[in-house]
Amino acid sequence: MGKALIIGAGGVASVAIHKCCQNPDIFEEICIASRTVEKCDAIKKKLVGSRTKIQTAQLDADNTEMVIDLIKSFKPDIVINLALPYQDLTIMDACLATGVDYLDTANYEPLDIAKFEYKWQWAYREKFAQAGLTALLGSGFDPGVTGVFCAYAQKHYFDEIHSIDIVDANAGDHGYPFATNFNPEINIREITANGRYFENGSWVETAPLSLKKVYDLPEIGPKSIYLMYHEELESLAIHIKGIKKIRFWMTFSDNYLNHLKVLENVGMTSIEPIEFEGQQIVPLHFLKAVLPDPASLGPRTKGKTNIGCIMQGLKDGKPKTYYVYNICDHQECYAEVGSQAISYTTGVPAMIGAMLILKGIWKKPGVFNVEEFDPDPFMEALNQYGLPWQESFSPTLLD
Repeated sequence: MGKALIIGAGGVASVAIHKCCQNPDIFEEICIASRTVEKCDAIKKKLVGSRTKIQTAQLDADNTEMVIDLIKSFKPDIVINLALPYQDLTIMDACLATGVDYLDTANYEPLDIAKFEYKWQWAYREKFAQAGLTALLGSGFDPGVTGVFCAYAQKHYFDEIHSIDIVDANAGDHGYPFATNFNPEINIREITANGRYFENGSWVETAPLSLKKVYDLPEIGPKSIYLMYHEELESLAIHIKGIKKIRFWMTFSDNYLNHLKVLENVGMTSIEPIEFEGQQIVPLHFLKAVLPDPASLGPRTKGKTNIGCIMQGLKDGKPKTYYVYNICDHQECYAEVGSQAISYTTGVPAMIGAMLILKGIWKKPGVFNVEEFDPDPFMEALNQYGLPWQESFSPTLLD
């Protein structure tokens, strides 16, 4: 059916590539491109025998001209951006220059400040619309599946959704004193930023991790959840009818938070450059270099994730509550694709979004967030490709 250029060769990219190769009738050919071509070759080696044709390429995704040259050479039908979010705009520019559809899993972020907002990419709406190209933003899990969950609830169960609580819980244990489950730089920037939630038409800001609750989650039990800001709140606040409050919560162990506080207190989480032995270095970049590579956590990680949305609102004038979620087992993910559940839950939806674009099901000119499309084919694909969802109509609400 089509060709995909996949930019990135980390844990999420590896999962997405494995899933593409499980669907060779849709992904007939892929090119894996990264700054370190050896990582691409290592993924390709694991997939020897796949009916999907695989080639690899060295690519500096910060360089738009290099991306353009690779697109012209490979001639993909879609570019799946699983590189760093700092590179979203250069890749989008390359897609516009070459007439190719675009997909990513995380919003653009400037190098010098953690912002987590869509304004830079939303500014491309008219350009993609005029070019007749589709750009799908945030087709991971959160953002991604969480937006699809909300659109599905809006379509099938509510006339108005008044509140949404997105809860991202990881009960996995990798055995290290301190490690991050995805890119340490992005992970730590997220956690150390101020919390923020949407209520009654405006944004309320909180100190980092200052709002905590305990929630009893299916299959993993009671967990401490902390309010954070996450970029899908920005788009859901616009696209979900009748919304009054949206919050995002994530679990952290006391051990993790204690390590993080010490690192923060000594300046290791800073993104401000410092001079060290005649060189300018960013402390967070150095910390990333000494922490375990998230891609290495797969064989060590045991336990499950639970990510979902708790919603309340009105249907036929009556109050209604609804909870939709996915349970993912770290060891089962590793047995299937060689990655832990954090990478799996992001990589599978990236493949699904690309598949729906290639099939023409989620294809229209412009720049879109996932909740702007019909959720039903995506929800069906989640069950088919390894992320089955469950639902409850009597969840315990977060007050």
